[in-house]
Amino acid sequence: MRRLALAALVALAPIAALAQQLSLGEISAYLNSIQTAAGGFTQVNVDGSVSTGNVYIKRPGRIRFEYADGNSLFLAGGGQVAVFDAASNEGPQRFPLSETPLSIILAGNVDLSRAGMVTGHTSDGTSTIVTAQDPQHPDYGSIQLVFTAAPVELRQWIVTDGSGTQTTVILNDMRTGVQIGDRAFNIQAEMQDWGR
Repeated sequence: MRRLALAALVALAPIAALAQQLSLGEISAYLNSIQTAAGGFTQVNVDGSVSTGNVYIKRPGRIRFEYADGNSLFLAGGGQVAVFDAASNEGPQRFPLSETPLSIILAGNVDLSRAGMVTGHTSDGTSTIVTAQDPQHPDYGSIQLVFTAAPVELRQWIVTDGSGTQTTVILNDMRTGVQIGDRAFNIQAEMQDWGR
């Protein structure tokens, strides 16, 4: 009987390991440990179109999406977001970073245990999925983050903006601790480069 119970425990061990869910504390500590990161991304837009490119992160408050087609750029720095579009004759669209769900993971101190910040925290057996929002401004939208464990890695996010539009970003080949100059996140310098 004891042998049967032991066999059952051994058989169940991989399932228990698979189903382990990362805690909000572990996820917050992981995000706070990232100072700089760079890698590739694939973006799935609301209309089903797909874009690729490279992403650069420098916390707090800075992120840069360089699209492979060279026709667009998404940049956050100095508390602002700027979206550059080569097809536009006007300057970039600009708005405060604080009004986007990305501000949650770019904050100087990520604390997912704050009251009202996390609206979903589940595991599908291999990944931990966390949905978060600004507790003071849920109308700004939310971000769903997908993490793998062992080692802990952010693999994907889905941003839902205030109007309900969803954009999925899948990260690949992310490297942390890389050197990234501050100019990469300078909106004014980028406007000069784009002639805007």
